[in-house]
Amino acid sequence: MHLLKHKEKIPEKVYSVLEKRFSVLRPCQVKAINQGLFEDKNMVICTPTASGKTLVGELAVINAVFHDKGKAVYIVPLRALASEKYNEFKERYSFKTAISSGDIDSSDDYLSDYDLIITTSEKFDSLLRHHTPWLKQVKVVIVDEIHLLNDASRGPTLEILITMLRMLLKNVQIIGLSATIGNPEQLANWLNAELVLDTWRPVRLDQGIYLDGEIEFY
Repeated sequence: MHLLKHKEKIPEKVYSVLEKRFSVLRPCQVKAINQGLFEDKNMVICTPTASGKTLVGELAVINAVFHDKGKAVYIVPLRALASEKYNEFKERYSFKTAISSGDIDSSDDYLSDYDLIITTSEKFDSLLRHHTPWLKQVKVVIVDEIHLLNDASRGPTLEILITMLRMLLKNVQIIGLSATIGNPEQLANWLNAELVLDTWRPVRLDQGIYLDGEIEFY
């Protein structure tokens, strides 16, 4: 749907940034906006790969920085992904972006000077436990690959992290992103979040069986 049709639902400063890159919004982005993305509601975005859910997270970041005048934290499961996201945000946006995914025994006080902090769940868990002063300025936390709550190695840390966040920051907005949540309704209920479900994808996905040079599609 054309971006202009949703202008009245998007904060002015967010819209001015968004219109420089996009003229059309994808279905999950429209649903997120209609369900309260810019009203500080928690959200679980469960849509296919390449459907546009990452931009929902970016919109929440832009809203936190430019509209709410606060900080944003973007949590990814791997340090390599943290570096990738850091480079993407640095290239796209003018706000000050930092990456923090190293020493888990450091409180990283220098991050108080940055608008967006990209980090791993293990590192952010450490920052919470160090009672880092700038945490009280955080307005939104994006949890990428939130389905890893079910992962045997990373799940417990992520679950405790989210629980601590909700206890320490009463007004924080949490946005969970995933393409593969097995129990999205249950997760949304736990987070007291709006659930955004959609099946749209930019390229149709067909399934079939390959045998002797031929593919038989379902």
